[in-house]
Amino acid sequence: MSDASKLLLEGVSDAVGFIGGALAGYWLGQLLGWDIFSEGYTGTSIGAIALVGLGGGGGLQLARLWRARHRKDGQ
Repeated sequence: MSDASKLLLEGVSDAVGFIGGALAGYWLGQLLGWDIFSEGYTGTSIGAIALVGLGGGGGLQLARLWRARHRKDGQ
């Protein structure tokens, strides 16, 4: 695999993992009744913001784990 392909795979998998995780955090907040877009900084809106951030970071880490395992299997 060329360097450009490796970089493209890394960028796309990071983006998909981050966006997927952030969306999962958003929808978890919605299920809990926490509105990230509510007016002001209430406890529930801060909790929803935290869920989106944690979800995005977790999704990014899962994407990197997948990429590391994929690389190990390919060698």
